[in-house]
This record gives sequence, structure tokens and C-alpha cells, in this order.
Amino acid sequence: MKYFKPIYIMALLTGGLVMADSSEAALFTVNNTWMLVSTILVFIMHLGFATLESGLTRAKNTVNILFKNVSIIAIGLLTYAICGFNLMYPGEFSLGGVFGFAGWGISVPQGAAGLVEYADGAYTYFTDFIFQAMFAATAATIVSGAVAERVKLGSFLIFSTLYVAFIYPIAGSWKWGAGWLDQIGFYDFAGSTLVHSVGGWAALVGAVVLGPRIGKYGRNGKGTIPIMGHSMPLATIGVFLLWFGWYGFNGGSVLSADPGPVSFVFVTTTLAAAAGVIGAMTLSWTISKKPDLSMVLNGSLAGLVGITAGADVISPMNAVIVGYIAGLLVVSSVMFFDRLKIDDPVGAVSVHLTCGIWGTLAVGIFSPEHQFLTQLIGVGAYGLFCFVSALGLFYGIKTAIGLRVSEQEELGGLDLGEHEMEAYAGFQIFTVE
Repeated sequence: MKYFKPIYIMALLTGGLVMADSSEAALFTVNNTWMLVSTILVFIMHLGFATLESGLTRAKNTVNILFKNVSIIAIGLLTYAICGFNLMYPGEFSLGGVFGFAGWGISVPQGAAGLVEYADGAYTYFTDFIFQAMFAATAATIVSGAVAERVKLGSFLIFSTLYVAFIYPIAGSWKWGAGWLDQIGFYDFAGSTLVHSVGGWAALVGAVVLGPRIGKYGRNGKGTIPIMGHSMPLATIGVFLLWFGWYGFNGGSVLSADPGPVSFVFVTTTLAAAAGVIGAMTLSWTISKKPDLSMVLNGSLAGLVGITAGADVISPMNAVIVGYIAGLLVVSSVMFFDRLKIDDPVGAVSVHLTCGIWGTLAVGIFSPEHQFLTQLIGVGAYGLFCFVSALGLFYGIKTAIGLRVSEQEELGGLDLGEHEMEAYAGFQIFTVE
């Protein structure tokens, strides 16, 4: 903890804060405020996920998509409060940096220890918790898009609860909680692997275990039939909201309002996203001979995911390279998974897993202080742990209560089948004789 000389000691009076040195007080307030603003920006990303996912899927499943996205926020926040925060930041590990647990619930340290003395005076205990809790909810949201339009709502919510309550925080503790990967020098600034790949591995497993949507790969699995989303305006709004929120996702991960690092991260984040758009545009337009908006939208997200691991250590011009390659990769990955007949309605696996892996490895390529081999070890460790964990959860749920809706329910739409509601009620199709 930071040592304050007697002249700077802060007294707690009736829950308030009094500082002898106004500059210390101002710095503490500014840092803490920026962390809370960043938390709000990450929260807004959930609106982006909801509109992007609903826009890229069919109108008959919109209520179901929105219900999942709202539920995930609640599940992520509550499970992180109950056990996730203390699994991710246990303080001490009992199994060589692999597992630790500081107890159930959240409890702020008494007095100054939970305020100005927490995190060396950068932000409070509660600010730390709420910022990290928003990240936890994001990991579960990634899975939603890959299993959209055919997963049972109850089964998905059970999976999300278990995955975000236990798997995500345990994996996160290996780096951010000062676990074994942190000790060997693995680096992931804001979560290309810790958030995006952790969610991406689960998304991949879910899409494989569920199988493709009816009609996606034609009769007898021959050929690929595009299933168009019902609202590209919604999808586009979602991407802009996500890009906007990413300034909190990456900018807040500086963990202070220090002007130098925060502005640097804003620049690398922005340039990578822009380069991702151009990369995806270049490859998709070349292959299909037509400009594909959905690929360009995912290209921006690919660039954002790609730079997230090294936004603070990769130079701006190298960030352009990272983003551009991510844009190429997301298009290639979508096509690759289609050839394997792995149906991912929104491209979540390609954006978050493929580009999350690339971004993590890019740290070892473009940052001289970090080793490529160490980054590769981290990618492999997270891949093995998350893949096996997600596989066990999905198969366990499938065996116990089932995972996929009936064929009739899928064809009729999950809105009516699962909710008895319609997203666009009141519209009727008329034909002219």
C-alpha cells in the first residue's frame, strides 16, 4: 500500500473524506471518477451486443435475443458479487497460482483501506469491483450470439451462470489475480484472451454441440445457405455502441486517469478498429465481388478485440497492422467455420476467439518487452481450460434437461415458442390479388 506522510494522512469523518493535501484529493477523485465513467461505457457495450445480435438474426427470435442479453448482465453482476470477484482476486493461491478463493460475497475493507489506501490511492474497493464485474458479464454475452436461434433459454441461462461464476474468474486469476501466468510474464492488458477468448471458446463449443440451424447447410448438409439478419440498421447501431464502449473497456484498463497512457490507449484502440474495417472490406470485397456490410461491421470489432491485449504496449502504427490483420482474419475465419459446418449466426467465434488469439500473440510480436512463447503458452492454457470446461457444462446440461428447442419451435421462432411474445407485434402481411 502507498505510504502517506503524516501531513498527507486522510481522515475519515462520518463516512466522508478529508485530505490535508488538496492535490492528493483531486488526483484520487479524478482517477476514481474516470474508472466509474469507464464502467458506464462498458455497461453500454451490452446494449451494443443486444442490438448487433438481434440485427444479425431473424425477426422471429428478437425477443429471445434481447431477453438473453438483459439476463446475462444480471447473472454476471450477481455471480461476480457472490463468488467471482474473490475467485479472480483471491490474494493467496493454494495450488501454485492456479486456484485461490477469498470467501463469499464482497466486503469493503474498513476505513481508508477500502478508499484512499486501496490500489495505492487510485480508486476505491467498490470501484474496482463494479468495473471488473462489467467485464465478467461481457464474457457470457459473447456466447449468446453463437448459439442464437436454436438454444433453449433455460439451458443457456444455466450455462451462463456456471461459466461466468466459476470458469471466467478462475481463468482470470491466472493473470489479473497474480496467478501462475502472471508470474511467468504472460501479458493481456484488457482481455483479448481473458475476456474475449474465454467467451469465444465457450461460443465455439456451444455452436458445435448444438449443431447448425435448420436449413443453414441445405438438404443433407450440402452447400451453405445464407440466413440473413432482419435489421442491418440495428446491427450497425450495435457496432457503433460497442466501439464507443470500448474506450471504457481499454481506456479504463489503464486503472487511472493518467493523461499519457489513457490518450495513448485511445489512439491505438481507434486505429486498430479503423484498420479492421479496411482489412475486412478488402478481403470480403475481393472474394465475393460485392461489399458486405456484415463483414465490415465484424471487421471493426475484430480490430478492437485484436488490439485489446496490447493497447498500452503496441505503437500506434503497429496497432494499424494488428487491426488490419484482424480484419483479414475475421473474414477468413467466418468462411472457415462455414466450411466446417459450424453455424455461428453473428460471427462471435471469429471475432472474439480467432481475433482474441491473434491479439494476444501480437503482443509477443510487436512489444519487445514480452515473449511470443510466453504469450503462446497463455493462449494454449486458456484454450484447454475453457474448451474442456465449456464442453463439460454443455454436455451436462444437454444430458440433464436438453439444450436445443424442438424443430417446430425453431421454425416458428423462439419469440412465440419460448416467450409467447413478438418483437414487432401488430404487423400483418397483405397480398395483392
